[in-house]
Amino acid sequence: MSTILSWSEAARLAEDCRKRAGIVVTSNGTFDLLHVGHVSYLAAARSLGDLLLVGVNSDRSVKAYKGPERPLNPENARAQVLGALRCVDGVCIFDEDTPVEWLKVVKPDIHVKGGDWDPAKIPEAKVLEAWGGRIHIIPTREGYSTTRIIERSRGK
Repeated sequence: MSTILSWSEAARLAEDCRKRAGIVVTSNGTFDLLHVGHVSYLAAARSLGDLLLVGVNSDRSVKAYKGPERPLNPENARAQVLGALRCVDGVCIFDEDTPVEWLKVVKPDIHVKGGDWDPAKIPEAKVLEAWGGRIHIIPTREGYSTTRIIERSRGK
């Protein structure tokens, strides 16, 4: 089975996990130029539960958030690379500016965000409360940033 899933396929996996008394974990992001910071973050997210589903911003939503020169890699390529990681059970692409609508379909127990997020400003937090889900912050790994990698490659 492909690790790139439709939203309904991800919802079925999540429901099957919950039926086995498992914990469903989600995370989301751009994941452009996947680096060791991303990999350690996702491995830590996976350790919190029994199923890790990752939402990937579509190309359109990345451009809206990060500017016209991003993403460097198209959405399907980013999703395939993420799906190849042993810790990731499935990947979904979402086109909205936030993963809120995707989360409403999957209904995770835990949604993971990086330490660069202010917990009070996470748009997903309110929707998670509807089914008893919660946000979990994983500290970012110092020295790893896609933006920093791009700047270095451009000699900045």
